[in-house]
Amino acid sequence: MAGRECSIANALAVVGERWSLLALREVMFGERRFDQIARNTGASRDILAARLRKLVEAGVLEKRQYEQHPPRYEYVPTEAGKALQPILMNLMEWGDRYVTEGPPPTVWEHTCGAELHPKTVCASCGQPVGSVRLVRMGRVQ
Repeated sequence: MAGRECSIANALAVVGERWSLLALREVMFGERRFDQIARNTGASRDILAARLRKLVEAGVLEKRQYEQHPPRYEYVPTEAGKALQPILMNLMEWGDRYVTEGPPPTVWEHTCGAELHPKTVCASCGQPVGSVRLVRMGRVQ
């Protein structure tokens, strides 16, 4: 049975897998090379290669050559990839609040040096988003 057509489901088809999200976390932290990403995520090399390939094919990451001999590549976020950073930060904040015991294991810092705390606000009125209401429903497939 097919579910409701929804942009959340469409997004999860691209990034909704543990190793994809952890690879994106590493790229956002500036770790762009395969070995660095593998080491910091704990993913097996074959699974990580498949997830990175999918993220490149989906236009979330770009694979760029940084060395000719031997050929070596790094993964750089595209505009779509950079747009995922606040989502990753919100997911981390949720994990810090509801899943992780003790102090947060990871802290994001702005270039000014301040610790970042994600906050989603309405683009129209600027008020924090607490609850939302469904105005238009997608088609049920």
